[in-house]
Amino acid sequence: MRLVFMLVLILGLGLAGFAVMKVMQQFQGYQAQIQRMENERVAPIETVTVIIAAREVRFGQQLTRADVSETQWPKSSAPANAFNDMAVLFGPEGSAPRSVTRVMEPGEPILVSKVTNIGEPADLRSTLEDGMRAFTINVDAVSGVGGFLQPGDRVDVYWSGTGANGETVTRLIEEDLVLIAIDQTADQDVNRPQLARTATLQVSPTIVAKMVQAQATGRLTLSLRGLEDSSIVGTFEVDRSTVVGESAPAPIEEIICTRKIRRGVEVVEEVIPCEEPVRSQ
Repeated sequence: MRLVFMLVLILGLGLAGFAVMKVMQQFQGYQAQIQRMENERVAPIETVTVIIAAREVRFGQQLTRADVSETQWPKSSAPANAFNDMAVLFGPEGSAPRSVTRVMEPGEPILVSKVTNIGEPADLRSTLEDGMRAFTINVDAVSGVGGFLQPGDRVDVYWSGTGANGETVTRLIEEDLVLIAIDQTADQDVNRPQLARTATLQVSPTIVAKMVQAQATGRLTLSLRGLEDSSIVGTFEVDRSTVVGESAPAPIEEIICTRKIRRGVEVVEEVIPCEEPVRSQ
């Protein structure tokens, strides 16, 4: 009886020890897995300070500190031309405010391209890119696309006038130009149709000279491009015959005058000069 008890005790201790060993191995496995996960953990995202609009700001509005706030932005996706420092955006204490040149929604980064320099108003000069000029042309309901043009649109310019052969022609002279103002409005957020008398384009100095000649010698018409349209057609010209399909005039049939004379038994027809008929007085 005592022997059986001893065998049962030894067997129980062995099973307990085996169970403890398995638990320890499993625990060590969990620890190793946790350590491996910690080692593979992604490094924290690096951020930078970006100044954003705290509320909607519109064209011409003077920007104040109440209009903006600071936020942390992932450095990898932060806009390159966004303001990161309030002192840079607003300047030293007492500086005149910047003005807004493009509408900005709440949460949108304040970009250098959307505000003027310190103390400058939001006028046409603030919308021009470096090296570009503003050129204004006269428009009406037809040449101005029925009043649907607005600042920020891109247009093609057609010239209609007398060609080198004396015929009236229409020619595409410039493509994909930026419209920066309609009449005296440079606000890109004007979304209601308006019949304008003038349209101001952003062009290079070379195109300015070309436009002056075109406007002085004919009529300019604007054609609105689609938002995503960046195609370039190239200069082409259309004249009256292209539109109405006129064919070349038929050649004039030459009139030949002859007379018949008898030479013996033979009758011969010979060419003689044609005489104009005598008109009765």
